[in-house]
Amino acid sequence: MATAPRLALGVSYRGGGYQGWQSQPGGRTVQDTLEAALAAFIGGPHEGGLRTVCAGRTDAGVHALQQVVHIDPPVWRDPFSWVRGTNAFLPPDIALQWCQPVAPHFHARNSARARRYRFLVLQSPVRPALESGQCGWVFRPLDGDAMRAAAALLLGEHDFSAFRAAGCQSPTPVKTLQAIDIGQRGAYWRFDFQANAFLHHMVRNLMGCLLAVGQGRYAPGWVAEVLASRSRAAAAPTFPADGLYFLGPQYDAEHGLPDRVPAGDWLP
Repeated sequence: MATAPRLALGVSYRGGGYQGWQSQPGGRTVQDTLEAALAAFIGGPHEGGLRTVCAGRTDAGVHALQQVVHIDPPVWRDPFSWVRGTNAFLPPDIALQWCQPVAPHFHARNSARARRYRFLVLQSPVRPALESGQCGWVFRPLDGDAMRAAAALLLGEHDFSAFRAAGCQSPTPVKTLQAIDIGQRGAYWRFDFQANAFLHHMVRNLMGCLLAVGQGRYAPGWVAEVLASRSRAAAAPTFPADGLYFLGPQYDAEHGLPDRVPAGDWLP
């Protein structure tokens, strides 16, 4: 019998009910929940387990439109059967979006050329209710031009130690921030970040500084001083995870993987 091919899976989830992506002893993580559902679909645990490797670990409370994982399944199933079958064992806030065979050398994390995040922030005198957990919140007006000027100073390859969490496991703080796009629709602000890779809490720490500039607490040039300091103490406090979405990784075209899911049309 032929060996089942390596599979890439696209996963969407709301992160509010989980302790982040990465497996933990308590089991209340997206990875643990997904792996349990995959095992249930193929009829129980197999030797060595059915482990997933993800494109980018997300923290507690962070959502994902298109997390990408790869697995080496012990059995063969039709790709769409993996989607429908696994979703039958998943809770409502996690769902496989697609499944596709990939080459043996494909690696969800190492093959990614870039990663994208989006932060949604409500600017309002009143905190969110219906959108609670789905967007961040500021009650002071934001200056878009000032934030864009500050964001421009962060682009390129830099040592981002000033925006790195103490527990970050990355071997280097040097990353390349490729783009930051800031837009507004009504009371909602959208901050899109793209980089080759991100440090632990990097996006949330960048947001803390951009919002401090947007609210007039600092001039745009202050973020360059923070960056140059390489000191977390010089930056603004970490912004809460509410409203942070992992849009997904980007891969070379040779892999032929989807780069959008239907939820991308819902997210402003």
